Amino acid sequence: MMFTRRQFAASAAAIVATRARGQVQSWDGVVARANAMEQCHAIGVHHNGVAVVSQRFRGPALGAFVPIKSVSKTIVAALTGAALDRGEIPSLQATLGEIAPRLIPRGADPRVAAITVENLITMQAGLERTSGPNYGGWVSSSNWVANALSRPFVAEPGARMLYSTGSFHVLGAVLAEVSGDSLLSLARTRLGRPLGIEVPAWTRDPQGRYLGGNEMALSLPAMVRFGEMYRQGGMWNGQRVLSAAWVAASQRAVTRSPFSGLAYGYGWFLGRAGGTDYALARGYGGQVICIAPDLGLTVAITSDPTRPARSGGYFGDLMGLIEDAILPVARQERS
Repeated sequence: MMFTRRQFAASAAAIVATRARGQVQSWDGVVARANAMEQCHAIGVHHNGVAVVSQRFRGPALGAFVPIKSVSKTIVAALTGAALDRGEIPSLQATLGEIAPRLIPRGADPRVAAITVENLITMQAGLERTSGPNYGGWVSSSNWVANALSRPFVAEPGARMLYSTGSFHVLGAVLAEVSGDSLLSLARTRLGRPLGIEVPAWTRDPQGRYLGGNEMALSLPAMVRFGEMYRQGGMWNGQRVLSAAWVAASQRAVTRSPFSGLAYGYGWFLGRAGGTDYALARGYGGQVICIAPDLGLTVAITSDPTRPARSGGYFGDLMGLIEDAILPVARQERS
């Protein structure tokens, strides 16, 4: 085959770009690439149920509890699925007015009562965000649920994703209302016990409700187990933890993040690379659980929780690690 000068130059540039991305051919290469990221603390990878990577580079020990930040939202989403499986929530279309009217503050916009569980779990409630620059004022308020539900509507419910920890905190409060138990107890009995993992207590609001959507802590091995349970359709060690229907529904796109551009289901960001679909739980600083069921793959990553991880920076590097290194090695190992 004859190449023109332009084709040859393009081919050479592609080779250089590939080398620059640091594509790897083995799990050892994945470890080396992760270690080169100064914010990365540790990584665990299970492939077809076998631990192929379990490596700490810096930071706390592998078995230590570490802040998972907004990966907490994916945990609360799982507990929502557990409540649906038990009939405590009749459907995702159930409204606040129907299942948790006591949470609605006096004087709230009448549309608040019509906000659905699905609106909350996909962060499409339409209310002004409590995250980003609004977070400090929100957690300084005397009632986090009332504050979140008293904010002005900036979109109609269900219209678009407005990333907001307040939506998940309200959702956590709903779960406590319909079950008669605290979010901590639900996490321990419905996830911790069947998975064989510890869930330590975490931040509570002024009313004593555990924060939904942030500040939880897990160990890296616990994060892997949680991901493996989802990867296996809700099963762990032969025991059903969540229904297969819930796990499948969680990984169907409902909305899209205006920040990363990734689709979003029920607590999971959704992506596709090299023909492989994957689901991603993401927390501030670079806390990650990623599953690719078609490849039998689960990945957990912990990072410095004090430093940001933006799509154009460290989180972009983590996405490159997953899409350009981990997924290709898993495909290679499968073939």
